[in-house]
Amino acid sequence: MADLFSDLENDAYQPLAARMRPVKLADYCGQQHLLGDDKPLRKALEQGAVHSMILWGPPGVGKTTLAKLLAHHVDAHFIILSAVLSGVKDIRAAVDQAQQVKAQSGRKTILFVDEVHRFNKSQQDAFLPYIEDGTFIFVGATTENPSFELNNALLSRARVYLLRSLNDSDILQLLERAINDPDKGVSQQPLIFGEGALNKLAQAADGDGRRGLNLLEIAADLAEHRPDGYHVDQAVIEEVLKSSARRYDKQGDLFYDMISAFHKSVRGSSPDGALYWYCRMLDGGCDPLYVARRLVAIASEDIGNADPRAMQVALSAWDAFERVGPAEGERAIAQAAIYCASAPKSNAVYMAFNQAKADVREDPGYEVPEHLRNAPTSLMADLGYGAEYRYAHNEPEAYAAGENYLPEEIAQRRYYHPEPRGLEIKIADKLEYLRALDAASDKQRYR
Repeated sequence: MADLFSDLENDAYQPLAARMRPVKLADYCGQQHLLGDDKPLRKALEQGAVHSMILWGPPGVGKTTLAKLLAHHVDAHFIILSAVLSGVKDIRAAVDQAQQVKAQSGRKTILFVDEVHRFNKSQQDAFLPYIEDGTFIFVGATTENPSFELNNALLSRARVYLLRSLNDSDILQLLERAINDPDKGVSQQPLIFGEGALNKLAQAADGDGRRGLNLLEIAADLAEHRPDGYHVDQAVIEEVLKSSARRYDKQGDLFYDMISAFHKSVRGSSPDGALYWYCRMLDGGCDPLYVARRLVAIASEDIGNADPRAMQVALSAWDAFERVGPAEGERAIAQAAIYCASAPKSNAVYMAFNQAKADVREDPGYEVPEHLRNAPTSLMADLGYGAEYRYAHNEPEAYAAGENYLPEEIAQRRYYHPEPRGLEIKIADKLEYLRALDAASDKQRYR
């Protein structure tokens, strides 16, 4: 299947990442959990068998490369579509091509669809009959969670493989191969790297092989020419990395993974974890106010009345950012994150609110008890509205012992159960005291 890779081998004007795309499975970096010895996908390839699959993973981990290597390994015709650029007409053309190849040579066809999550449901459905009848083997690539982005009919016909971010040693292997390859590599001239320079490039790649090779290509362009070769020193690396933001997609899985890590760090009372993930999101270009909004939600969901000040601290940080701007405002949000992480935790308000909402959905629409109704007119008063209502401020300790404020049918229901942490310890003591007054009262509403 050399025809698959001839464009990569002969076009010196392609980016380094394209030129260095491996042409055999042995040169593929990473994903040992899928392609290591005795792994199911590796065994299938060694037996010359390949099946429809979804390759799910972040950018630059080798999804397209793996699809091409699969076709190469099983001697299959290879067709590639981009869901960003293609439509139903292109799908039909790919089907026609696959049918012709099968009729003329009997060869399999692998249809690779990049960014498959960009296709809508009807476009995804267009593949189904041809996967079923074996017209082609379907391989889709996506950076988004297939459970959310792909329809069930397509998922049921394809196995999902999770590709992981490359580690630093994988990236170093890619970079060293590009440095040492005399034909497709980064430079015809010797590149000499200062101490730790190549490691810094690998780390800056942030698990993205394509990004690592792009950074290497820029470093080679900026390398200082000396008699013994081209030097990539600390100054060159700093220049390369100056405008190089980390991998981050505010609408992708990585964004939600980091937000999840931040929220769970605050909930888990880890100020260090909260601060780290906050800074990771800032480093990737996240809007700090998104984090401020999350903190307001966390203050209610995970802290609640154990420390009601947490809500005010979160709101104040939000307000500070809008008043003084990012430089000081980001620090104010960091302060709020640390405060919320360090605060006592209670989800009693969260649980009570959710249970009350669920009950309201399921229960009948109970009438408002007459003693709780307003009586602004004499007619309403004559109907008994507001009758026997006890004004709390006129009662001992400003509490109408024995009174009940729920419909009679659910008079004994309780939603709020304070946790034995923070201010809720005092709240629980107060509520227990009031219940004791209720029990001792001879004016109980419902007996």
